[in-house]
Amino acid sequence: MLLLDKYFFFADEFCGIVREAAKSGAAERFVRPWKVFIIEKEADVGDLMGAIHGVRFTGFIGETYVRYPFPERAEDFKQKPDGFKTRDVISGMIQKYARIEETSFAADPVKKEISIGAYRFSLNAFQELVNYVWVGGYPRWRGGVRPDCVQEMKKEIDLSRNWVFAGMKKLEI
Repeated sequence: MLLLDKYFFFADEFCGIVREAAKSGAAERFVRPWKVFIIEKEADVGDLMGAIHGVRFTGFIGETYVRYPFPERAEDFKQKPDGFKTRDVISGMIQKYARIEETSFAADPVKKEISIGAYRFSLNAFQELVNYVWVGGYPRWRGGVRPDCVQEMKKEIDLSRNWVFAGMKKLEI
């Protein structure tokens, strides 16, 4: 699951939308509806650092890390390429704290802007976000193994002629 301020969404959905955008025409405006989880209250989001250190398990993040604890050694914390296996459990957990809202993903070639709901990205910032998902975020993918959805996203980006991906550095390996 990815977190964008108060938006929570699953990586495979993000990668799927990026794949669709990559397949669209070179100068085309791309818009897709997208349902995301939104957690308004910070207390309902939880305390990530408290959960990491095993001292405070509040909100969605706390509940997640009670069920799926961090490893004792920080260097052992990595993104799991098979995380999709717990999707149903995580979906059930987040619904206690979040509402589902339809928003949209849009790429506007005139403004040279990509948006996810209320969040706006410059072309460079969005490309950095895509690369962040490719490498597995801060902790990186466990063993350097990426989920299929991330691999498929990369393939479409590499083939893309869409303006969003033009000039994008090849995703790091």
